[in-house]
Amino acid sequence: MAKQRECLLYDGKVCDGCGECDRCDLDPDKLCDNCMKCMGDMADFRAVTISGIRLENENDAGR
Repeated sequence: MAKQRECLLYDGKVCDGCGECDRCDLDPDKLCDNCMKCMGDMADFRAVTISGIRLENENDAGR
């Protein structure tokens, strides 16, 4: 059996493939094309800082 994904928009809901998460926040009739207009001038979303990378195998090393 395939593992079920969690819904990106609603806590505790299983993804049913409705496509609501693919819609534009500014125009719900449009699919999101990552234009970022919905983000406005929010500087917090312009960059991502990576503090470290953990691999799955490293989590099991001490067990």
